[in-house]
Formats: sequence, structure tokens, C-alpha cells
Amino acid sequence: MAALLAAGSIGYNVMDASESAPEIAAGDGQAPTLDELRAAAEANPDDPGAWETLAFALFSREDYAGAAEAYTRATELDPDAAVLFSALGETLLYAADASAVDADPMPEEALAAFRRAVELDPTDPRARYFLAVKKDLDGDPEGAIADWLALLSDTPPGAPWESNVVRTIQQVGRINEIDTEQRIAAAMDGRMPAMPGGPPPRVATRGPSQADIAAAQDMSAEDRSAMIAGMVDQLEARLESEPGDLDGWVMLMRSRANLGEMDRAKAALERAIAANPAEEAELRRQAGMLGIR
Repeated sequence: MAALLAAGSIGYNVMDASESAPEIAAGDGQAPTLDELRAAAEANPDDPGAWETLAFALFSREDYAGAAEAYTRATELDPDAAVLFSALGETLLYAADASAVDADPMPEEALAAFRRAVELDPTDPRARYFLAVKKDLDGDPEGAIADWLALLSDTPPGAPWESNVVRTIQQVGRINEIDTEQRIAAAMDGRMPAMPGGPPPRVATRGPSQADIAAAQDMSAEDRSAMIAGMVDQLEARLESEPGDLDGWVMLMRSRANLGEMDRAKAALERAIAANPAEEAELRRQAGMLGIR
């Protein structure tokens, strides 16, 4: 079951933790060190974004205990951000799994974080996914599959976690001899596709978090890189029709910086400011934390 948790993760990272860690470029184009990120968080102790950025880097470097501490601080500073709580929950799962061979696959503190996330935002996909995992762990695979199917029906076509949810439903169905193929097809067919030229269904665009996309685990490095680039391009295209999504612009800047595309990250900042001139100070602050000037 612990292996299934890892395989089914729908964290928001676009980098595989087994590969080189995501880089948050500094102003000179070089990635800041963890000490520099930690110093930035300590210099801005009341800024949840600074702690989130630190948590991102720590998770990417597989320091799950440190990432959990940073996410905890971020949730204390921004207690209404569902995505921070779901990111904290996932990080706590990894921290527990790394601490002992026979670790609890769903520690109470992680479960509490997921429950808090759905209290704040019932649509949070990561929290919904892992709460369904809890049902499976408790011996209710049919209930878990029902919840994953509900999540799938709410998932925008092509969302990063779509294939992970489908695969988990199939795996749990096979293990428990539950037929799922027709139910998966019905859930996917019943979704409302995004209208051409219009905004797609809203999904959380800030994330912690920061876990590897499970769908990429079986890919070659070349295919994984192509998938990541495609996801970032899709985000950029969405922002053309939804330019008021500040979190989306921050994610685009972060993603471009992670890919080493600093010129495109800076261009994204300028486009975000042009579309949201009243938010220039906040956008530049967020960009500054990513080393984009």
C-alpha cells in the first residue's frame, strides 16, 4: 500500500524527485542555496510565500521532515490556503515513509491536514485523492474507488493528475476484483470540456507543494521533459484567456525558472503586470522570491 501511495501521488511538482531538484533561479541566473532560501524565509518570518518556497526546495531535495516544518509554518501564516494544507499532508506522508520501513502509511497528522484542506476547499484534488486512499487503507476499496471516480469526474481533461487517478482506480479495482473500466469511461465521458477560447475549469494553481508527478515515473528522461514542457505551455496558454489569475502567473514564472528559462520567466512577469497593473508590487515580490528581477 505504501508503494501504491507513492505511485498514485498527485502532487503538483513538475519535477521527479529522483532527478535533479527543481531550481529556483537567483537574480544572477544561479539557483540559490538552501541556506539562502532559509535565510530569506527567516528574514521574512511572516511571509507564507517565503516558507512555501523553502518547503518547495526542501521537498525537491527529499528533506521531507524539513519541508514539513516549512509547510507547517506556511499554514500557520496562511490558515485559509487549502493547497498549503494538502501539500503539508503529502509531505508528512513522505516524511513518515522515509523514517521507518514499517511506517504508518497514513499518519494522523497527515490525515488531519487533508481533512483541513477539504474543509477549506472541497474541490482540492490532492486532499480528495488521499482521503480516498484512507478509505482503501481502512478496508473500503469500493468507497475509495467511488471517491476517486468522483474526483475523476471533476478533473479537467488533460489535468496533470488525471492519468494518476485512472491508474489508481484500475490498480485497486484489480486487487479487489472490482470492475472499473466502464465506470472510468462514464466518469470521463460525463465531464464538461473546456470551451474553445474560454477559461477551463479552475484548479488549484499554487502548490506546494511539491511532489513528483507519478505519471512521469515510468517515462524516460526525454519523455518526462517533454511532458513537463507541455504542461507549462498549457498553463501559459490558459493565462492568455484568464489573465487575472495571479497564482497562475506565479506558477508560470516558477515553472519557467525551474526549467532554466529565465528570459521567459521575466517575460511572464512583464505580461502578468501588464494584465494586472494594480498587482504589480505583489507580482514583483513573488517574482523576487524566485530570483526573477
